[in-house]
Amino acid sequence: MKALKNYMDKIKPHFEPGGKLSMFQSVFEGFESFLFVPNTTSHSGVHIHDSIDSKRTMTVVIVALLPALLFGMYNVGYQHYLAIGELAQTSFWSIFLFGFLAVLPKIVVSYVVGLGIEFTAAQLRHHEIQEGFLVSGMLIPMIVPVDTPLWMIAVATAFAVIFAKEVFGGTGMNIFNIALVTRAFLFFAYPSKMSGDEVFVRTGDTFGLGAGQLVEGFSGATPLGQAATHTGGGALQLTDILGNTLSLQDMFLGFIPGSIGETSTLAILIGAVILLATGIASWRVMLSVFAGGIVMSLICNWFANPDIYPAAQLSPLTQICLGGFAFAAVFMATDPVTGARTNTGKYIFGFLVGVLAILIRVFNSGYPEGAMLAILLMNAFAPLIDYFVVEANIRHRLKRAKNLTK
Repeated sequence: MKALKNYMDKIKPHFEPGGKLSMFQSVFEGFESFLFVPNTTSHSGVHIHDSIDSKRTMTVVIVALLPALLFGMYNVGYQHYLAIGELAQTSFWSIFLFGFLAVLPKIVVSYVVGLGIEFTAAQLRHHEIQEGFLVSGMLIPMIVPVDTPLWMIAVATAFAVIFAKEVFGGTGMNIFNIALVTRAFLFFAYPSKMSGDEVFVRTGDTFGLGAGQLVEGFSGATPLGQAATHTGGGALQLTDILGNTLSLQDMFLGFIPGSIGETSTLAILIGAVILLATGIASWRVMLSVFAGGIVMSLICNWFANPDIYPAAQLSPLTQICLGGFAFAAVFMATDPVTGARTNTGKYIFGFLVGVLAILIRVFNSGYPEGAMLAILLMNAFAPLIDYFVVEANIRHRLKRAKNLTK
């Protein structure tokens, strides 16, 4: 590492103003900042000096995402070998390797496209390269079905980075969550690749691994997909891809079909502990999202007609364990850039995200995964929430000051 640092210091003058490679100064600084902790500090003005910076923040979030990502890779292989009837005779590492090879290209495409655009934008603006896409680049492949074509991920990532981030000024300036804009673009532009029974389970081989024939009775429908298409009234019975009844434990652990990183509530909660312990994520937002989802689920249980709205039968714990609700609560709604910033506003923002996610999920079968739309909608209203919270605080203080002067 010392030799690498010495080499970077040696070639650095070539990238500084006046050097023969000065046009690539932003790229060099971004790469250097990624490898080493910057040793520069401010000498004037009012600044907060702290050991935390954006790179450390993004690194902690990546670490928190790893449990859900690694389990997601295993679950991709688990669902595949279950679908071809070879799960019992396949080793843990073979299952994981299949999922790893299926997911890795999506991660590579996400980072290559997103970081490529950010590097280009930084060069054109002569700005430093920010670390914001380090997290978005990992989130994007985790919130899509395993069979989403790579070219679609590339197009959607480019759209989100350019039109939802760079046009607003780059990292810290966007008003919508970049990863969710990517997913929304995919959902509305290519709905057949983001929903249905054929996209959430890899039924073919991956780089020659896992070839086999599907077992009789296979269905790739997710539990939420089953709820959305349930007809004929009666009790809603959720099953796995072979028709076996799913237990709450199965859903909590994540052995169900779904988007790559969203299936295991347990793995997501491990990530939540990391984010909360390090102070990276707001517990107010996280707690409020779960509270809003539970309250709205109970209301649906009590008042919604289950014959017309089958998903209303699902218990609050089931709702939380299915789809992307838990993932959205922990990793999406807590985005400090696109969410509310006042403490009271965080409670309101999170609670409404939870409420809207369940409302959309239950009452609109066309969008069985409501968390994405709920967060994007509340991203738009987050500044308004903060405005009213601040105005209410100002009025309260003015009223208190008048009472003191009487």
